[in-house]
Amino acid sequence: MLRRSGTCLRSCLVIFALVSALGVCGPALYWRFKRTLRFADSKFSCPPCICDCPQPLSLVKIAPWLANLSDTDCGRNDPDLKQEMEKQFIDLLTEELKLQEAVAEEHARHMNITFGEAKRVASQYQREAEKCIAATETCEGAREKAEALLIKERKLTTTWEHRAREMGWEGE
Repeated sequence: MLRRSGTCLRSCLVIFALVSALGVCGPALYWRFKRTLRFADSKFSCPPCICDCPQPLSLVKIAPWLANLSDTDCGRNDPDLKQEMEKQFIDLLTEELKLQEAVAEEHARHMNITFGEAKRVASQYQREAEKCIAATETCEGAREKAEALLIKERKLTTTWEHRAREMGWEGE
C-alpha cells in the first residue's frame, strides 16, 4: 500500500512539473510557431511600403536655443549681465539677512514673553507655598496644643478614676 502511494505521489509531481513548464513556456512557443506558420502558409507577401515622408526634424533645427542650455558659462563674458546678476545676488543676500534678523527678533520676543510668564508663575507658586507653610505651622501648633490638652485630660481622668476606686467604685 505504501509503495502504491509513493508511486502515485511521484507521478503527480511529474504531471505538476510538466503542467508548470507548459504554463511558463507555452505562450512564447505558441506565438513563435504561429508566426512561422503564417509566413510559411502565406503565398502572398506584402510589398515593401513606399513612403515619401520627410526626414524627422532635429531638436537643434526646431529650437536652436535649447542646445545651449547645458552651457554653464552662458553670459559670464557679458559685463552688463554679470553686473545685473551681482545686483540680484546682493539683493537676495540682503533680503535673506533681513529675514534672518526678523526671525531672530521674533524668537527673542517670544523667549522674553515666555521667560516673563515663567517668572510670574514661579512667583505665584512661591506665594502658594508660603501660604501652605503658614497653614501647616498653624495646624501643627493646634495639634500640639490638642495633644497637650489630651494628656492633661487623661491625667485628670486617671486621678478621678483612682479616687473613685478608693471610694468603692469597681468600674467597668
